Amino acid sequence: MRPDHMALKLAPCASAVENPEAAPSGGCCGAVRDVGRRQSPECLCALLLSDTVKHSGVRPEVVITIPKRCSLASRPVGYKCGEYTLPGLQD
Repeated sequence: MRPDHMALKLAPCASAVENPEAAPSGGCCGAVRDVGRRQSPECLCALLLSDTVKHSGVRPEVVITIPKRCSLASRPVGYKCGEYTLPGLQD
């Protein structure tokens, strides 16, 4: 499945991408966990930085923090997503 089509799965994350201080909803964290579990870090990265996400006005530097804000233990900490790096708990 193309990242742009998969981006629709992250619709529950809409409020979390608008406010970098907001705790993501359970639905958002579940969607991110699902993509991360079923796909690879490359796929999660492609999804978070997809054209659909970018064209929606979402700031990539906020989107890339969602796995951390969801406290997903399985997130690929330090994984390079283009010019962004998935943050660790201390970042």
